[in-house]
This record gives sequence, C-alpha cells and structure tokens, in this order.
Amino acid sequence: MSRRIRERGVVIGSLPPGPGNRITDVPGVTVGHCTVREGDACTGVTVILPCPENPFAHKLCAASFVWNGFGKTAGLVQIDELGRLESPIALTNTLNVGLVQDALVEYMLRRCQAEGVKITSFNPVVGECNDSGLNHIARRAVGLDQVLAAIDSAGTDFALGDVGAGAGTQCHGLKGGIGSASRVLEIEGQKYTLGILVQSNYGKLEDLRLDGAAIGRDIARRLAAPDAPDQGSIMMIVATDLPVNERQLGRIIRRASVGLARLGSYVGHGSGEVMIGFTTACRFDHEGAPAVCSQPVLREELLDGAFRAVAECCEEAVLDSMVCAAPARLPEGEILHSLDEFI
Repeated sequence: MSRRIRERGVVIGSLPPGPGNRITDVPGVTVGHCTVREGDACTGVTVILPCPENPFAHKLCAASFVWNGFGKTAGLVQIDELGRLESPIALTNTLNVGLVQDALVEYMLRRCQAEGVKITSFNPVVGECNDSGLNHIARRAVGLDQVLAAIDSAGTDFALGDVGAGAGTQCHGLKGGIGSASRVLEIEGQKYTLGILVQSNYGKLEDLRLDGAAIGRDIARRLAAPDAPDQGSIMMIVATDLPVNERQLGRIIRRASVGLARLGSYVGHGSGEVMIGFTTACRFDHEGAPAVCSQPVLREELLDGAFRAVAECCEEAVLDSMVCAAPARLPEGEILHSLDEFI
C-alpha cells in the first residue's frame, strides 16, 4: 500500500486521529475485503462488521442520509423508519447489490441458526458505486462466496485503495477506492472515537482540492484531460462510540458533506452521495428488551466536536482512497492515474 496522505505531511483538520486512523479505531468494528480480478472483472466487496456480537440479536442505533439519490442501495428505508442497524454493511458495484443482499441474508440465517436465534425477517444493508469504467459490470462477479470471504477476513487492520469494493472505482478523474480515517474527541472529560470508511467514485478532476489547494486544475493541465461531468457515487459509512440517539446520529453523518465540499465536490446530477452511520454505545435486543446504553445521551450543544470530526474524517478518507490506489488501465487503453503520482 502506498503511503497515506498524512504520512506525506498533509494533515487534514485539527482533531487527533485514532491509533490506526481507520473506522476500526471504534472498538468492536472490523472490516474485510474480497477483491475480484479475473479476466475483465475488476471489482469486489467490502464488508463493515459493526460489532463482534450478532447484530440481528443486538441491534445498534443507526441513521442514514441521502444527499443526492443517484444510487441503488438496500436497507435504508428500515434504518430511517426504526433507527436500527441489524446487519453488516456491505459495499459493492451497482449490478451486484441484489446478489450481495441475498448473500447477507444467507450469512445471517446461518449465524442465527448456529446461535439459536429465531429469525423470520432481516434487513440487509448494501451500498454501491458503479465501477463499469474498469469492470465488466454485467458479469456480476460478486456473490455469496465473495461476501463470506470478506466477512471471514475482517479485522481492524485492513487495506486501503484499490481493494474490495474500491477495486474498479474512479474519483475526481483519478483512481478511487476504499479510504478510511478516524478522530478522537473529548466531551466533558470523556474520550470518544468517530471513524469513517468511504468507497470513492465521484467528482471532476478540475474540481479536486488538496487541503484547500486547487491541485485538480494543475493535474488536468498536465494530463491534458478532457472536461467530464461530476458523476459516479460515494458511499460514506460512519461509526462511533458516542452515546447519541438516531436523530443526533443523523445530524452527525450529514456533516460528512462538509468534507466532500472541501474536496471540491458540488454533488452533480449523476452522482449518488449516501451516508450511513451507527453507534456502538447502545444495543437493542431483537425481541424488544430495553436498550443497553453506555451512558446517557449527549446534550445537543455537545455535538460540535462530532460535526468537526466527521467532516475531517471524510475529507482525509477520500484522499487516502486515492493516494493508496495504484494506477489502472481503462479498457480503451488510457491510463487512469493515481493521486500518488502528483503529490
């Protein structure tokens, strides 16, 4: 893996990162990938496991926000209605959403059967980006085997860049991929962690900004790159251990949009910007037992640190998704460059 953006002296924001500067700095969260590079397939799946326990039996407080809806997700309707997450969150390509959704159902059926948990309804959560520029997307190369492999590989130290669901993505006219970042914040003497994972596949090259500097224009001139629309998608998965309810969590995850704006995105018509967030601080029994929360829900005026944290994390995670990705060759023969080549 190429050096991350922070290792190159580019420090985004003012809050300190967690020890791994990944979403998995939130205790209990793990991430796994399965990358598919076979023939003309260049795609994969990335799975975020929100807790070590069975999430169906121990649901987490959750929220989602769709900034621009040019996307094909699964599971957000129930999250918005009930404010609960009962599934791993899987990211893949556009035409594989249904197969990955079915794979999550199979995974949870097997797990619940093994643990003696009755299951007659389940809300799998799947997000996507369209990677058809690099991937023969009609092959639908991600299914049960790949999802189970990603889950089996899940851990706290996972790869970034052109892996898993980011294998075939593009971002700001360069190679995109999987990025992650975290921040540690202190509220009333207590330390908390907030982390994000992104699947980046959006934006115009000319608009790209690096910590405020308009580097995209210079790169576009060097490459003599033609003008292109802002289209694609970005999935943003936020995890935290902050004791917040689903409404407050919704307020927090919406601030990921600040990070995208700082990167130069204006959220084009053909782009899907989707945010999903959960907190590990409260668990809900699937049979309706009272919630188990680590401490009382935070007061509204104490959320500013979380707003800053998620904006900083999103900005840094997207940059990491690009700088950690290797260049790729498009089917037409053109090179899709990496941000790593220009900084």
